[in-house]
Parts: sequence; C-alpha cells; structure tokens
Amino acid sequence: MSTSLTLEQLPADAGVMICGHGSRAKIAEQEFSTLAAGLRKRFPDLKIEYGFLEYSAPNIHMALDQLVEQGVKTIYAVPGMLFRATHAKNDIPSVLTTYMDQHPGLTIHYGRELGLHDEMIAAFQLRILQAMGLETAPEAGALYDTMLVTVGRGTSVAEANAEAAKLCRIAAENLGFGWCETVYSGVTFPSVGAGLEMAVKLGFKKIVVAPYFLFSGRLIGRIEGYIEKVANENPGVKFMIADYLKDNPHVINTFIARIEELISDDIEEKGLMDDFRERLSRGEIDVHHHHAEYQPESSHSHSHDHAHSHDHSHSHGHSHHHGSSHSHGEGGHHHAPYRHIAHPLGPRTMIDENVCCCFMSQFPQNVIDEERASRKLAGVVSPDSVPQCKRK
Repeated sequence: MSTSLTLEQLPADAGVMICGHGSRAKIAEQEFSTLAAGLRKRFPDLKIEYGFLEYSAPNIHMALDQLVEQGVKTIYAVPGMLFRATHAKNDIPSVLTTYMDQHPGLTIHYGRELGLHDEMIAAFQLRILQAMGLETAPEAGALYDTMLVTVGRGTSVAEANAEAAKLCRIAAENLGFGWCETVYSGVTFPSVGAGLEMAVKLGFKKIVVAPYFLFSGRLIGRIEGYIEKVANENPGVKFMIADYLKDNPHVINTFIARIEELISDDIEEKGLMDDFRERLSRGEIDVHHHHAEYQPESSHSHSHDHAHSHDHSHSHGHSHHHGSSHSHGEGGHHHAPYRHIAHPLGPRTMIDENVCCCFMSQFPQNVIDEERASRKLAGVVSPDSVPQCKRK
C-alpha cells in the first residue's frame, strides 16, 4: 500500500544514496557528484550521499558509512544508471544486501534505474534540440531531411539494448526526424563506426548523433572519434553532435521521481531489490563481496564534506569472487560471454581500438586475424598505444 511520502516528509533518521558505476575518467566522477549536488540544492535538509561500484571514490560502502555515521537508520538507494543491466540488477543490490546484513537495525530500500521515464526522454530530446540550435520541436516536416542516430552504451543484456532503440524511436517521432537508427559503443551491434558508415548510405545530408550517456569519459571520446572519421569521409553530410545528459534538470527530476516512488512504495512493477532477492533465493546468483565493500588502503585520503573532494588512488589489488556475471580481481574484470561477439557489425569492428579486454578475450583468434588483415589491406594501422589484452 502506498504511504504517499515525499522527500520533504522523510524523518531525520532517513537518508538517500545514489549508486554509480564509476569510471577511470576523473571528469565522469566529478560530473556524477553534480547529481548529488543538484539534489542537495533542492532538499538542503536531507541527508544525501553517493558512491561508486568501481574505479572511483567514495565507493558505495564508504558512502553508506557516511549515512550511518549521521544517524541514518533507513536508506533509500537508487542506481544512477540508465538501463537495467548487470550492475543495476546484480552488483549494486549485492553490495547493499551485504552491508545491511552487517549492520543490524539498518534498513536499505533499493529503487529502479532511471529508465525511460518521461523526464529522461525530455532530457534526451533537449540535448538533441540544442545540437540543432533549436529551443522547441519544429513543425511537422521540418526535420524530414534529417536523420537521428542514437548512441547507446551497449551491453550483453538484450532488454537494455532494446530500451536504447525504443528511446531512439520515441525521440524521432516526437521531434519529427525523417529517419532514425540506434548504434552502440559497447559489446553489441551495430558498433558506432559500422553503424554510422551504414547510416550515411541512406542519403540524408544532415545527421544528428545523440549519445544517451549520463557523463563524459573514454567512451564519449571514442564516439566523437568515430563521428569525426565518418564525417571526414563524407564531406557532403552535416553532422551535429548532441551533448551527453550530465546534470540536466530533467535528470534531477527523474532521480527525485525514482526516490519518491521508492519511499511511497508506489512501484507497480517488481523492484530491482525484490527481483535480486528472488533470484538469490533460487540460487541463480550469490551475494558476493564486490571490491566497493573494501575500504581503501590507509594512504587513501577522502574528504567527506558535501563537496566530496577526493584525493585517491583506487587499488584493484584485491581478489574478489562474484556470483554474478561481472567480476573484478587481480586479472581485470570479466563479463559473461556474449553470443554475438563475432557479429560482422559488432564488437569485432572495434578490435585494437580499446575494446574492453574481457570482451577481447572472447574473440576467436580467426576473427581477430580476419579483422587485422582486413584493416591492413585497407591501409588502416592499429594505434600502437592500445595495449593488447592477454588471451586466455
């Protein structure tokens, strides 16, 4: 039954936790902190912390500690992630469950991913309009000569990939584009480069490329590199690149909506925590100790005021077992096998271009040899700066 609570009505011993993935790029960590800053600005009396699964500080364990030290007994945690992929489904609830088990008297509720909430669609469409120098959607027909290409993160979870494609279609219809396609920067197909090369063949002379990403980082740089390459090869096509979402006010609105539906127990569909616990009870996954549950070495200094200034060097020297499909240990991280790894328009098109090592290890050697031979024949030289992954 819904209790119809709002954030303003939360008691003094309640707090909010935003759970992020983390990134090796410092700008992504800094930009994620602006989400918490945006929420604190709207709710200055509310205890709000944020933490990351990996690469960045504070990790989730440390942020939870901060809330507990402030006297919080009930925590409302939400994933700062766009889609319901492995991290949101498995890794975050595993960390939260383990922490709650270790702290009797503490209750942690876990909400939904950002998803395709109306406010997220509004945020995405705003970035697209800004890329074209528009403030509002034009009259029907004005963009029929323009194509929209949405760039999704790309995962091994088909449903998450489908959400990116759904978003692309919604934005294309709402804004009135002549055509739309979805490409992916991650492990699925079509990859950004291959997808853009096919997109220009449709004959549109104006193409808006819109990354559906919360923050900057290495992937944004790679996406921009692919766009530049295809643009140089097609000088007759005008490419317009939309900015990623960042702390767009519509994104902040979505976080507020996700937290309030959680505290009001107003979620019609099964929540991520309930789903996690059901799968855990069936033995489909194990509660594991993610590296975010380990405190950094004493040499790591973390300032936990509301500005969250962090001076840290995050170590991955621990070995951690994961019952889910994502694990991190001394040898790097590993994803579940992806059955379309050798798709002709998929991850193989990114071989030697910083494709994730755990996916690089999944390529059959003949696929790697074919791609390198094809590039050599085309006169394309793989960058020397790209480290070669160790093959299993």
